[in-house]
Amino acid sequence: MTESASVGTVAPHTRRPLRQLLAASVGNAVEWYDWYAYTFLAAYIADQVFPKSSGNSLVPLLSTFAVFAVGFFMRPVGGLIMGAVADRHGRRAAFTVTILLMGGSSLLVGLTPTYAAAGILAPVVLVVARLLQGLSVGGEFAASTTFLVESAGPGRRGLFSSFQYVSTSIGQLTASGVAALLVSRLGEGQMEGWGWRVPFVLGALLSLVGFWIRRSAHETRSAAQQHAARPGLFDALRHHPRESLLICGITAGGTLAYYTWTSYLPTYAELNTGMDKADALLAGTLSLAFFTLLQPVGGLLSDRFGRKPALLFFGLGFALLSVPLLKAVNGSFVSLLLVQCAGMVLLTGFTAVSAAVNAEVFPARVRAAGIGFPYSLTVAVFGGTAPYVGTLFKELDRPDLFPWYVAVLCLVSSAVYLRLPESAHKELER
Repeated sequence: MTESASVGTVAPHTRRPLRQLLAASVGNAVEWYDWYAYTFLAAYIADQVFPKSSGNSLVPLLSTFAVFAVGFFMRPVGGLIMGAVADRHGRRAAFTVTILLMGGSSLLVGLTPTYAAAGILAPVVLVVARLLQGLSVGGEFAASTTFLVESAGPGRRGLFSSFQYVSTSIGQLTASGVAALLVSRLGEGQMEGWGWRVPFVLGALLSLVGFWIRRSAHETRSAAQQHAARPGLFDALRHHPRESLLICGITAGGTLAYYTWTSYLPTYAELNTGMDKADALLAGTLSLAFFTLLQPVGGLLSDRFGRKPALLFFGLGFALLSVPLLKAVNGSFVSLLLVQCAGMVLLTGFTAVSAAVNAEVFPARVRAAGIGFPYSLTVAVFGGTAPYVGTLFKELDRPDLFPWYVAVLCLVSSAVYLRLPESAHKELER
């Protein structure tokens, strides 16, 4: 496909690339802010929305993380449906819908009644809100990943790919920072009473800003694709089963490591070392800032040296170092910060290139749906369950098994990376 086949008569990557990056990144940051606010405030949600067990204080927290996982299992549905929308009607149409859906579901979380006030209705409302958030996030990844990589100029797909996690990290960083600020400024009673709701209402307002910015984005689906026969909902799975399985293998270790290091580690430190909640959140916030700065560097390096070396750096690094790193968390602020930052360096080998690798696997006609379903399914199975599995190991009095779980899965993904053909210097089908 030649560059002139893109929208109108001008290739997508020649049309103000900074504006394309802004449209994808700002909206994506808002999406992930809304998604991650739940994780950072899980302990407060557990106290207010779930009934306390008289015998075990971990039961409400386990219930909260179970709802976290339930939201993840809607992500494959969102990836499939909104990915198909992106392939049939355009990337911009799909990610405009996803951000409005995320804003509404975030507001619903913020308005969830307490168990004391509404009984069983409280967790039901929370589950519905998380299901809608999962639908939105699954569709967001499919549409924005495709949009970003298709917007890139020659030799810049890795760099543009890295902004998927730059914006994700900014959203997560903002959620962590807002949570840390509220915890430090409000008393425990205020946080439990109304403080935990503030980030979700704020997220709903930010979604409107993201929607307005995204309206200026240029469509990246080529003119040839716009006039071709529209793909069916399951065409990517039916005609590209090997590529679908490849996405699962690429993603499995990466998503587990990602959610462990960027979301669960503060809770892991609290549960296993008794670390102060505010200190754990602060360490998470600082390490996320460091991680965000690393992403463009990783993307640029992959454009020069290839995707495969970056993925192997991540996979083998975590396979060898997950256990010693997690054992090094001893309850001090410095130990948690150093462990998180060390993991972030390794993790960049996956996060900076995953969007590019995924987009390079599938042809343009089914690219968004082809990425969205297998990626989101794998994230649901391994990433979404990471906090629950880690907390469950603690409940079973075997917290030492969780680091090995991370290491083994990263080793499995490394075997996939070894057999992966290098795609960094090949032309992307448009």
